[in-house]
This record gives sequence, C-alpha cells and structure tokens, in this order.
Amino acid sequence: MGALILDGKKTAAEMRGEMTAEVAQLKAVHHLVPGLSVVLVGDHPASVSYVTAKQKAADETGIYSEEHRRPADFSEEDLLKLVDQLNHDPKVHGILVQLPLPKHIDENKVLNAIDPDKDVDGFHPVNVGKLMIGEPGFLPCTPHGVQKLLVRNGFDPSGKHVVVVGRSNIVGKPVANILLQKKAEANATVTICHTGTKDIAFFTRQADILIVAAGHPNAVTADMVKDGVVVIDVGVNRVEDATREKGFRLVGDVDFDGIKPKAAAITPVPGGVGPMTITMLLFNTIESAKRHNKMSE
Repeated sequence: MGALILDGKKTAAEMRGEMTAEVAQLKAVHHLVPGLSVVLVGDHPASVSYVTAKQKAADETGIYSEEHRRPADFSEEDLLKLVDQLNHDPKVHGILVQLPLPKHIDENKVLNAIDPDKDVDGFHPVNVGKLMIGEPGFLPCTPHGVQKLLVRNGFDPSGKHVVVVGRSNIVGKPVANILLQKKAEANATVTICHTGTKDIAFFTRQADILIVAAGHPNAVTADMVKDGVVVIDVGVNRVEDATREKGFRLVGDVDFDGIKPKAAAITPVPGGVGPMTITMLLFNTIESAKRHNKMSE
C-alpha cells in the first residue's frame, strides 16, 4: 500500500466550509463581519497572484475584504501612515502587508508598525513572543496550516518525534515552537536541522513526522527517511521541464517519488501545504474579529 497523499486542498475546503458557517452566524447573531485588509505595493507577479487568491478566499467565506494597491515608488512614510490608518479602522480586524516590499522600504519597520492585535500573518515580535511562551496570539499561517493538516488527517504530533529541516522565521522556527508546546495538537519532541547540522540524515531517519522547509529540491531523499514516516513538504521550487507548456514544473524540497513508497503519508507539491496557508489567514481574521468583540477565550 502506498503512502496516503495529504490533500491540502481537501482539508482547506473542509475548514473553509466550517468558517463560512461561523461567519454567517457571527453576522446573523452578533452583527459582526470579520474584516481583512491587504496592502500590496508594486506589481510583483507572484504577489499580485497571492493577493488575488486571498481576496477571493475571503469573499467566498463571507469575510469583508479590502485591497490597498500602491505603486512601486510608494514611500515608506506613506506606507506607515496607511498601516496606522488601518490600525485604527474598526471594520478591519486583520492587516496583511504583502511581501516582498520594494527595496527602499524597511520591511521590519512596516511589519512592526502593524497592531499586534490585527497581525493576522503572525509575524509581529509580540505574536512571535507569545508563541514562544505559549500565550494566545496569532500563529503564522503556513506553520499553523502544517499543524492542522497533520491533525485533521489523523496524525496528531503528541508524543511523536518531529524533525524540522530548515530554521527560517517564516516556517522552520515557528512550526517547531508550535508543535513542542504543552498543548492539544502539539506536545511533540522536536529536533531542528539546518545548514550547520552535521549528518542531517542521522536525524531525519529518526523522524516520525518530517517537516522540510529547506528551500531547494531533493534536500531529503528516500535513504534519509525511515519506513512509515509522515512527510510534510513545505518547499516550492521551479525546475525546468521542456514537456510543460510554461517550460517548468513545481516540485517540493523532498524526493516525492522516491520517498512515497516508504512513507505512511506525504504532501504533494503543489496541493499540499499551500492551500492551508490562505485558510489559516482567514482563520486568524475570524479569531481577531471575535477577540475584538470579546467573544474568544
């Protein structure tokens, strides 16, 4: 029997169905409409695509969404003013500034200017700190999506050895911290591997659950995992492929075809972790609306 394919599209669709019902109830019973504001500076093709997908998902879920598009030469000062305006807008519960920003803008300065209570991306230092010490806050969307993808498909990380390959602030560090918390859907033993790790395979072969966010194809091959491992591939890489219309195809960070026969479960790329990221952004926006109205625990 081959590995179970962890279908992120299916899991995301299930969660969005639940959220659509919750938003409808918030509107009907509490007259509360969760609101998401997305800021896009410039016309980076991938960013435009992401923003369009986020707005479409918000609209389908019943979340109020607004988009603030600004030209690439928009000043840092004006962007900070816009963020401040959104911080004080009562109909906006979540603010997302799409990255990357043009080089003349300090990304950290802009992200730090977002009200932590509206930071639905989960990257403000206040929310990062809350994650570290286990206090309620907004979890970063991709790592949180990894957690939900595991749990909703029957792979609770509690008591398991989770090995994370990659230590980025976007995926590696936060997913490790999420899964080691003494909480439901977590409580794992976590090992982090990175470019400074000697003999990464020694660690990856011990993993019950292997999460790979290394940033390049074939970072993990079949000889580096044990039988029955659950593999979450967070990577998205373009590789040349003359047989494809666009001249390339998308692959993850693991050797999918090589590892699949050994694994208990594995995520595809695309269609694995990706759909969960936007879903968790909507989740955070709804949570923010409830917190602002003192309806959340």
